Amino acid sequence: MRLASAIVRALRILATAPRWYFAAARRRARRGARKTHVLFCVCDHYEPGTGGVSADVARGRVSELLDRYPPLADKHRDCHGRRPGRTWFFPPHYHVDGSLKRLVDLCERGYGEIELHLHHGKHAPDTAQNLRRTIDRCIEEYALFGVFGRVGGAPRFGFIHGDWAFANSRFNRFCGVDDEIDILRDTGCYADFTFPSDNEANPRQVNALYYATYDASRTRSFDTGTEVRVGGTDPGGVMLVQGPMFPYFKQGRASGLRILTDVIDGAIPVSEARIDAWVRSGISVRGREDWVVVKTHTHGATDAAAVLGDEMDRIFTHLESRYNDGVDYCLHYVTARELYNIIKAAEAGAPGSDPSEYRDFLVAPPRYDSSPQIAEASPELKELIAKTYRG
Repeated sequence: MRLASAIVRALRILATAPRWYFAAARRRARRGARKTHVLFCVCDHYEPGTGGVSADVARGRVSELLDRYPPLADKHRDCHGRRPGRTWFFPPHYHVDGSLKRLVDLCERGYGEIELHLHHGKHAPDTAQNLRRTIDRCIEEYALFGVFGRVGGAPRFGFIHGDWAFANSRFNRFCGVDDEIDILRDTGCYADFTFPSDNEANPRQVNALYYATYDASRTRSFDTGTEVRVGGTDPGGVMLVQGPMFPYFKQGRASGLRILTDVIDGAIPVSEARIDAWVRSGISVRGREDWVVVKTHTHGATDAAAVLGDEMDRIFTHLESRYNDGVDYCLHYVTARELYNIIKAAEAGAPGSDPSEYRDFLVAPPRYDSSPQIAEASPELKELIAKTYRG
C-alpha cells in the first residue's frame, strides 16, 4: 500500500511540475512589462465542531476567531487601504449553538463574507433530489441572516465541497451525485473554490480558471474544461477557481521533490518563497495575465495558530512589502465573491486597468443582519443532512 501511494505521488509530481513551469512562464510572457495586480483571497473551510469536539470547544473556536481576527486584519492594508477580508465557507451541520449568527456579526463589521461549504454522501451516497433540497434549504436559512450576494434579486453562492469530493470525484465516496455540477448551477452557485487537493479528487487541469460541465458519457467530466478568457462565454457549467499547485524541493534536495498547494495550515509554515511561488504561478484569465489570482485555503477553526497568529501576519506583511509598491505590483485583498466578480469583469473585457473597480461587477454584496434570534438549523435541514452525513 505504501509503495502504491509512493508511485501515485511520484506520478502526480511528474505530471504537475512541468505543467506548472511551462504555464507560469507562458503567462509571464503574455503579461510582459505591465503592472501586475495580485488578487489575494483566503477561503476558510470553517468547521468549528470538527473532530467530534464538545460544544464548549466549538464555541471557544468561534470566540477565538472573533477575538483574534479583527486586530490581525486591522494591522494590514492593500493598495486601496482595504484590510484583508476572509471568506468563511460554512457547513450547515455546524449551524448550531449560535455559530452562524456569531460569524455573521463578524461579517457585519466588515471582516469578510460567508459562502457555502457542504459535506454529504459520507455514510451513504447522496441522491440528486436530496442534494438539491439540502442546498435550497441552506440558502433559505442562511438568507435569514443576509448571507449570500444576489444577481437580479436571486441569491448566488460560492461553494466548497467537503472532503474534496466535488462532482463525485472520489469515486462515490463523500458525494454520490454524478450530476452535482448541474445541481450547483441550477441552485445558484456562481463558482467552486474546492481545488487544489492533494488526493485523487484533483482535476487534471491544474492552476487554472475554467468552466466545468457535466457530461454523463465522460467519467470525471470536470477534469478539464473551457478556460476563462477575455471575450469568452460560460458554456453552461460552474466556474472552477483554483489555487496554485506547484513543485517544492524539501530541504533543497532533488530527492525531496514534493507538490505544495494553496494551503495555510501551519504544518509547513508558509515561507516568503512559497508566497512568491503562488504569485509566479500566474493564475489568471487568458488575455488578462496582469491580474494574478492567488486563492488560498485553510481550515481556520483547527488551523487557528497559523491563520490567526504570527504566520498569517507574516504572509500579509510579505505581500504588502513585496507586491504593493504601486509601480510593478498592486495588492488587492478580495473575498471569494469579489474575486469571482473581477474574473467575470475580465472575461467581459471590462476596460478599466484596476481590478478593484469590479468587486461588485455581477454578484451584489450580501447585506448581513445578525439580529435574528436563530441559534441553529431547522429540523428539516438537519434531517436532510443526516440522511447521508453524520459529522
